[in-house]
Amino acid sequence: MNQPAENQTRISLAQSSPTLGTFRERDGALEWSGRQETLRIEPWGPDAVRVRARLGGPVLMDTPGALLDEVPAAESSVKIGDGEGQLTVGALTVQVDAEGLIRFLRTDDLSELLAEQRAHFWWPGSRLYTAVGNGHHRLEQRFAAYDDEKLYGLGQHQHGRLDQKGLVVDLVQRNAEVGVPVLCSSRGYTLLWNNPAIGRVELAYNGTRWVADSARQIDYWITAGGLADGQRRYSAVTGRTPMLPEWAAGFWQCKLRYRTQDELLAVAREYKRRGLPISAIVCDFFHWTHLGEWRFDPAEWPDPAAMVRELDELGIKLVVSVWPSVSPLSENHPVMEQRGYFIGTEYGPMAHADWPDKGVASTVQVAFYDATNPGARDFVWSKVKEHYLEPYGITAFWLDACEPELKPGFQENLRYWAGPGLEVGNSYPAENSRTFYEGLRAAGETEVVTLNRSAWAGSQRYGAALWSGDIGTDFATLRRQIAAGLNTAMSGIPWWNTDIGGFHGGDPDDPAYREVMIRWFQFGALSPLMRLHGFRDPGMPLGPEMTGGANEVWSYGEEAGAIMERYLRLRERLKPYVLDVMRQAHEEGVPVMRPLFLEFPEDPVAWSVDDAYLLGRDLLVAPVLTAGATARTTYLPAGGSWADAWTGVRYAGGAAVTVDAPLERIPLFLRDGVRLPIAPEGVPG
Repeated sequence: MNQPAENQTRISLAQSSPTLGTFRERDGALEWSGRQETLRIEPWGPDAVRVRARLGGPVLMDTPGALLDEVPAAESSVKIGDGEGQLTVGALTVQVDAEGLIRFLRTDDLSELLAEQRAHFWWPGSRLYTAVGNGHHRLEQRFAAYDDEKLYGLGQHQHGRLDQKGLVVDLVQRNAEVGVPVLCSSRGYTLLWNNPAIGRVELAYNGTRWVADSARQIDYWITAGGLADGQRRYSAVTGRTPMLPEWAAGFWQCKLRYRTQDELLAVAREYKRRGLPISAIVCDFFHWTHLGEWRFDPAEWPDPAAMVRELDELGIKLVVSVWPSVSPLSENHPVMEQRGYFIGTEYGPMAHADWPDKGVASTVQVAFYDATNPGARDFVWSKVKEHYLEPYGITAFWLDACEPELKPGFQENLRYWAGPGLEVGNSYPAENSRTFYEGLRAAGETEVVTLNRSAWAGSQRYGAALWSGDIGTDFATLRRQIAAGLNTAMSGIPWWNTDIGGFHGGDPDDPAYREVMIRWFQFGALSPLMRLHGFRDPGMPLGPEMTGGANEVWSYGEEAGAIMERYLRLRERLKPYVLDVMRQAHEEGVPVMRPLFLEFPEDPVAWSVDDAYLLGRDLLVAPVLTAGATARTTYLPAGGSWADAWTGVRYAGGAAVTVDAPLERIPLFLRDGVRLPIAPEGVPG
């Protein structure tokens, strides 16, 4: 390609064969082309752009991603000069040099916000495409690293780190590991890797690298500004969460599992007999006839209508577990297979995991419905509607195993309606929640809440709550949930919770575990959603007859039960505040559970606090995270004044304080004179 001579002087002579690209403006976007690669940068909301790059032709406009079709309006300008292109959108300016290298700048002073970085001065550049066949590539996108940068988001992980600088994070969905590719930087940008491909992100000290194992083009979105504004911008382009219904802000009771209608109702009645607040109770898995028939087994649940009616009279919402997997024994399996409603496989039978089912002594090979297929979504919803919504008025669903839970987890063997498994696999949990959101909306329901074990970017717009999966039952695991919840919050998902007490085991008669449960229950009461769940000792082998030990608040002895009852009542008193914060998430896109730096970005210490958080703007929560502790030291951010919510003692911000934390007390601090009903009689002095 012949280029003007003056452009050649701007090319690095270190390259043996430099690329001299060409620029043009197209429909308000800046495009660069060179060496068969096309780069397109276009305004995508205030202070934000979308970047797409493809080898071998123009960028594709219909690849799967999380961004909404409707782009928020924003004023922008494009300038093309001597070997350089520039696009400005509010606070963000993007410069592209003649070789196609991108720098993101702050518009006000043109200082560097983020810049692409070459892997090597000769080859490759900042974007690498390695062919894997049929127009797909293994994609690498490289950016520079910055010594003082802190990085947050990326979904929910169990590594226990709030700041994820220095980590390698897999972009893949697994039980308790949720890949949401949103990265929030202390330098003042938020970046969405708008690509559901299986891959990873490497946050090294010598560079950042995003990797997609197989996809057709690079696609990401970036906005400039403080991280609170970044949350607002991100939620505007991926969809805001609906308003949380009032019932969902209360206490959810659950265990693995209530085996019959009588068991579940007995627990609900006992909560009411004791005068304890309860908003929801969960009917867990194996309540069905066969996996993938999505209906109650009449042998164990003989009169669901009467059950729901009684629960309604008690003021308790029934939440029902719905799995995306289908047993070959299910009456739906033949028709779903014939219509192509299952995830396909490239090699081997159309089966994705082994799982127990009723009527057989061993496991069977189950298939997962293809949630990326609109027809499959309609079919599954039609069965859920027929067997739960229409006859019984059930509108709340627990979407378990929605990663999907493959065994073995070979995404490269999967073929979805939306594309190959390696290219689209991470979007499955969002599409699964979409099934229920669109179905409920079409049925005239205005309140939508689903409880999901996995999520992807944009899940929040479908009314999806996330929980932290099947985790351990010790203090170390509890400690890790703080960072997991805060990074989930920074990934655009405001509805989040844990299994209070953890999932895998826990002996209700063990004093050491009772302490874990009390401290976890306190944390749960001050989480966005409050839900008690777990597979308590003594457990049973996995199968249709299984259940675990008792898991109600009175199951842990008189002392523990009394403390847990206090926190049930505290949650009930705080519901108006929780709902107010939920409305902020719905209307503005700001998280419910907030890292301290989100409210206090000017305080450098706040950026490193990973064992405390803000619930909304005004309530600082410092859970007790070690066995035997009777005091707690926590940092109170500068820029606010603070009062101990239990004693009324006041503290200036900008210092660590140590307060009493006996077993019955979780340290709580109120900001700037705010009063909340922490104690039954109101906030002290």
